[in-house]
Amino acid sequence: MSSALALDHRPGRLSPLRKLRLGAEALAAYARVRRALRGSDLPTAVGRLRGQAAPPQRPPDDRAYAAGLRLARASSRTITLLPTDSRCLMRSLVLTAMLARRDVAGTVVIGVSPGEEFGAHAWVELGGRPLLPPDEATYGRLVEL
Repeated sequence: MSSALALDHRPGRLSPLRKLRLGAEALAAYARVRRALRGSDLPTAVGRLRGQAAPPQRPPDDRAYAAGLRLARASSRTITLLPTDSRCLMRSLVLTAMLARRDVAGTVVIGVSPGEEFGAHAWVELGGRPLLPPDEATYGRLVEL
């Protein structure tokens, strides 16, 4: 399945049922992320979450990118409501798992802020375009997974 077809890029607002389904999918992805991280380093966990999903052969079109943004919003909103870890890395890994379910491999980017106070941030890109806020003015790229 091509990445353009794998993402649901129907225009318009989501019905309450579709929102509920996306929220349930985000919760299931969160559970998969927690299992993948148990006893694994980050690159191994990302590989497990990604499974057989391959990076797109060409950059996604605007509609596929918009569908990726919709997934990013849904996953972030759901994970933020949990009383557990909802930091940027967890949101990025949940989105990665949701994209992989659609046979799309997003790129997890980890950046750090230079200077006296250490800071790190993670986000996901699809075709080089961020799906989660990168805040690249503060964080320089360290690694892409």
